[in-house]
Amino acid sequence: MRNGLPGNFQLAYLMPDGERPLEIMEYQHFHAFEIDFLPFIASLEEETERHRSFSPDDRREKAILVSVSTQPRYEQEDSVEELRELAESSNLLVLDTVIQRLKKINPKYLMGEGKSKDLVINALSKGATLLVFDQELSPSQVKALTELTELKVIDRSQLILDIFARRAHSRDGKVQVELAQLKYRLPRLTGKGTAMSRLMGGIGGRGPGEMKLEIDRRRVRDKIVLLEKELKHLSEARKQRKQKRIERGIPIVSIIGYTNAGKSTLLNSLTKSTVFVEDKLFATLDTASRRLRFPREREVVITDTVGFIRNLPKDLLTAFRATLEELEDADLLLHLVDSTNPRFEQHITSVENILRELHLDGKPRLLVLNKTDRIPNDERQNLAFRYEAIPISALDPASFGLLLQAIESHIWDKKLQELQV
Repeated sequence: MRNGLPGNFQLAYLMPDGERPLEIMEYQHFHAFEIDFLPFIASLEEETERHRSFSPDDRREKAILVSVSTQPRYEQEDSVEELRELAESSNLLVLDTVIQRLKKINPKYLMGEGKSKDLVINALSKGATLLVFDQELSPSQVKALTELTELKVIDRSQLILDIFARRAHSRDGKVQVELAQLKYRLPRLTGKGTAMSRLMGGIGGRGPGEMKLEIDRRRVRDKIVLLEKELKHLSEARKQRKQKRIERGIPIVSIIGYTNAGKSTLLNSLTKSTVFVEDKLFATLDTASRRLRFPREREVVITDTVGFIRNLPKDLLTAFRATLEELEDADLLLHLVDSTNPRFEQHITSVENILRELHLDGKPRLLVLNKTDRIPNDERQNLAFRYEAIPISALDPASFGLLLQAIESHIWDKKLQELQV
């Protein structure tokens, strides 16, 4: 007997019809095989490379998107599809998506350990270097998953922060993004065991001083304090500019909406300006203001704001609160919606929820359906009637008639009524 098998044990591979053996092999112990493993492994790697879906010259980071949740699967699929758009906006090459619905979340790995190991095999076979989780990960989960998979692990919040860091150009935007990043990273600064703490404790035994981890944390806290002071200073400068507009009696109309709804395109078409436009999530982060003239020597200031998104990181919302404060002084909010997006109803709800968090849900606003030139006329009319919305195409100024009438009515008719009262 060898390893529980008889010495003359044979493996017979039969033909499909079972008539005769195709090949007969005598049992051999693993160590009895004469294989030159280096060429063997090299050939395996070469075979794997041939089956990969990307060019070796593609320098983009390769990612697998992962969703682990107790939510219904259709909600996970919608959220992962949006995560894919975020990943592509961050110039990631998405190789695969993994969705797992659980009754109970694993507190250590989020997903089960077995599923985590399957994920590693999948990542290695496809050549992925990054795992992007749709759910926010705790510092301990990031550490556990990184150690288990030996891959870089980030979550949705970190991906959004990365996009904001790429797109911010004004000093306001850069300060707000850096502040949000530092607040996100501070609790995630970890060391290994006691090696990163003080050498000794107690009076007279504190050792040479702070070690690297503690120094890093202190520097991050100091930087956060400095950025918050600068953000306060920038906010005061914005308030002075707003006060001048208010003193001149110029009404303010702010365009809000889900990211990539077409806000910058609408601003450009209304005011014949050239604000940067791109068909990507969060293409615009910096607030832009332009004047729009109406008949009878009337004019308003139109402002374009950063796009909203569901599950917006709290630190990011807090950091951008200073910019979004400008919405408080708006006389009217134009809530722009991409009517061609299959998830536009969820987008409306997400924007309304964020307005509620910012205590702006009481502001007068118009719901505006964009890109209605891409949907049938009957559907356009039904959507406009159902949501009491104004249908337009941001690319076609000829479609702005009802919108401009509504803006005039909300601003000047309201002011006239207030004067009469």
